[in-house]
Parts: sequence; C-alpha cells; structure tokens
Amino acid sequence: MNFDKINIVSGHQPAYLPWLGLFHKLYLSDTFVFMDTLQYLDSDWNNRNLIKTSQNTLMLSIPIDKKKSLSNNLNDLIIFGHDREKSRDFWQRKHWESIKINYSKCPYFEYFKKDLEIMYLEKKWKSLIEVCWYQFNLFAKYLGLSDRRIVRMSKMKFEGKKDNLVLDHCIKLNCNAVVFGEKGKDYVDVNKFSKNKILVYFQKYISPVYKQRYNGFVPNLSALDLLLNLGPDESKKIFLKDNLTKDYLKNHSSWVNYLEVKNYEEDK
Repeated sequence: MNFDKINIVSGHQPAYLPWLGLFHKLYLSDTFVFMDTLQYLDSDWNNRNLIKTSQNTLMLSIPIDKKKSLSNNLNDLIIFGHDREKSRDFWQRKHWESIKINYSKCPYFEYFKKDLEIMYLEKKWKSLIEVCWYQFNLFAKYLGLSDRRIVRMSKMKFEGKKDNLVLDHCIKLNCNAVVFGEKGKDYVDVNKFSKNKILVYFQKYISPVYKQRYNGFVPNLSALDLLLNLGPDESKKIFLKDNLTKDYLKNHSSWVNYLEVKNYEEDK
C-alpha cells in the first residue's frame, strides 16, 4: 500500500452544538460526509447538547415538531413553532440567554459574541438541519478546517445502510480509506472493506483537558465550550492533543485491516 496515495473519507450525522470528536473526524478526512439523511433518534445528540454551568451542566434542546415533519429523517425535521414568532423566539432566546449567563465571563466570549447573536437572535430557523449545517461550518472555520472537501449526503445518491452505506461513500467518492467512530466496531464488517481494498480505522477521540468556567472539568462538551474558554488559535492546537494525527495515518500501517488489504492487492 502506497501511503502517499491514501484518500481518507469519514462522516458524521448532524449535531446541535457539535462536540470536538466530530471535528477530529473532519480533520482526519480528505473528504467528509455530512450525513444529513439518517434517521432521527430521540436518544441521540442531533438536536441537543450540554453546556457547562455553575451546577455542572445544562441540556439545551431544539424542539422538534414530528407532526409537521415530512419524515423522521434528519433533513426533514421541522422545528416546533418555527411559524409562530413567540414559539420560535422562545427556544432561540432561551438558548442564547443560557449561553450568556454561563459563558459571558469566559475569556473569549466577546470575541465570538457577534457571531452567536446572529445565530440566535437574527436568523430564523425552520429546520434542524439548517441550524446544524450552519454551526458545523462556523465551528469548522474557527478550528481551521474549512479547506476540507465536504459532501452533504442529501446531495448525492448513496445506497445501503450502516457499513454498506459507508462502503458506498468510499466507492462513489473514490476514497481508499475510511475512519469510523469508535462505536463502528459494533456493526462494521471489516472484511467487506478489505475485499474492496479499503483501509479501516476506528477513531477513539480523547477529550483534551483545559481550563473551563466554574470548578471542575466536564469532558466531551460542545466545541463552543473550548472556543469560548481558549479562543480560536489555542483551540486549533489543543483539540488534537493526545489524538491520532493525519500524518500518522498517512505514513503508518496502523489501519486495522492493513495486512488484509495488502494481501488482496498482492493477489490481484
């Protein structure tokens, strides 16, 4: 396997106030798939996340109107009360007030304040995907990752489910390596990727420890928590601390199926 020719794909479902592990996947990728047509699950993090407070944490959730949504797919979900001014303003202003109360004393709150006010006070969101897509791109810019090739799943005709869907990503996007999240080990048949000469890696993101507002440290919060506490320059460095680097993947036989892919190549 020529590591100079490895083209890595990864992806993640949309998330409100996305966590740093998502952006680590983006960092590792040559092509990143924004998986906006997956099915919404009440137990998942698509429309909610935690922020740090003096009482430990607070959950912020975007209300979903399942009756008005066309389907249960993420790109079809309508925000409850989007067409009623008071209801719409309620969740956006509530979230903004919660962020202000708990983060206004952070070192970089003023630096990001205008962008956050635009997000919560000026823009009027109708669908969950609109919010998630906007935040994904905004935080990617802050973390210096805007140069990655990003593909929205809703804009292409991908087929299959779970690992078959990701295999289709690899084939149609001409990628010969893929980075799954750690939970991918539970459902990925690595052998089917090996047969297609596609390298596989399972990411295990390690949350960096940094100085947060209030006592104690809460890991795996939104990228917003890191940015407001450390600012864009330091955040770009620390979110990669103790984690897998792209250079390591490109130059080492650390892929879980490296030998299998090599054997398939030799047999061709």
